[in-house]
Amino acid sequence: MSEMFDKAIRHQCLIYVSPEKVFDTISTGSGWNAFFTHDTEIDPRPGGRIVFRWKDWGPQQYTVNAEGKVHRVDRPNRFVFEWYPVGKDHPTIITFEMTLQESATVVTVTEDGYPNTPDGRAMILECATGWGEALTLLKFYLEHGITYDQARR
Repeated sequence: MSEMFDKAIRHQCLIYVSPEKVFDTISTGSGWNAFFTHDTEIDPRPGGRIVFRWKDWGPQQYTVNAEGKVHRVDRPNRFVFEWYPVGKDHPTIITFEMTLQESATVVTVTEDGYPNTPDGRAMILECATGWGEALTLLKFYLEHGITYDQARR
């Protein structure tokens, strides 16, 4: 077994909607599909299956699936799941925490569990960028109804 990388990805974003609205978006496939993925499936129960899908995403127009399972569901405060960004031997744990702050929600996403290998280090950099992008797109979607549509090219 590989030594684990001793740092986690962590991003925060302030979104001017309720924690329930954030939670209901990030705990459903249709929610993710509205702002970040294509044909994602989520069974939002502990042990439920998750399949994130991206089709022709971004400038590289990559198509990829990432599978995992739900670990914890605590509406509207926390949604925790795992997936396998570095291969079937190395799941990482993603935790979304929603905290009410006056009339907005602080959304904190952390991801931990990367192996300290060349592939693990490359993937943590890619996912750190991806989570920042995801939170930005989530904010634009929830506050303004703006969606990312690759088909508009």
